Amino acid sequence: MIRLDKYLADMGIGTRQEVKRYIRKGQIRVNETLVLTPETKIREGEDEVWIDGRPVGYVSCEYYMLNKPSGVVSATQDSRGKTVIDLIQEQKRKDLFPVGRLDKDTEGLLLITNDGQLAHNLLSPKKHVDKTYYARIQGRVTREDAERFAGGLNIGTDDNEERTGPGILEILRSGEESEIRLTIQEGKYHQVKRMFEAVGKKVLYLKRERMGTLYLDKELKPGEYRRLTDKELDELKESQKGVRR
Repeated sequence: MIRLDKYLADMGIGTRQEVKRYIRKGQIRVNETLVLTPETKIREGEDEVWIDGRPVGYVSCEYYMLNKPSGVVSATQDSRGKTVIDLIQEQKRKDLFPVGRLDKDTEGLLLITNDGQLAHNLLSPKKHVDKTYYARIQGRVTREDAERFAGGLNIGTDDNEERTGPGILEILRSGEESEIRLTIQEGKYHQVKRMFEAVGKKVLYLKRERMGTLYLDKELKPGEYRRLTDKELDELKESQKGVRR
């Protein structure tokens, strides 16, 4: 059971104060009955709620796969520019957030949801969730680099060491500009860029392709998104039930 004013506010109809005014003005019906009290309890999935003749269905959690474009901030709000939440035009919930962060100039897979438990599981170091990135690198990436990545790197300073866990570095093309695919299980600040800086190289382009069992849909162009399929969501939740060692 949920209060009517919270039900409407959760679905983005307005703030709690705004929806209380709608209710008291007689704009809300529940099961065809005019309701004038914000405290009225609603049974989610059973009661039908209408505002000015329009149905308002209740959704407890939403899940979107976004192909994050460069130039957009991985945040819920930003006074200086567009955020990833601004890109989601079909949302019903007002409490969506990105699961983890991608740098402003990084593209690729970003899960947008309001499911805090799933987000915690995907980001917790104890869960060992793989995150795979494709990158173009300035400089020749070598087998020696891959061996160093496999052992973990110090991405801190001489005075303040900060070591990463092991990373699996796959060299797709090696040359003056190399192409690689890197799988890590952490999400330290600017981690991929700092790992390559630790071996004397620079990331020119970075794109996340995978998080756990979730792979970026190749049909999504940068800035496009879609809801997760039932299969994707089931696999994602199932994979987080146990801790992988």
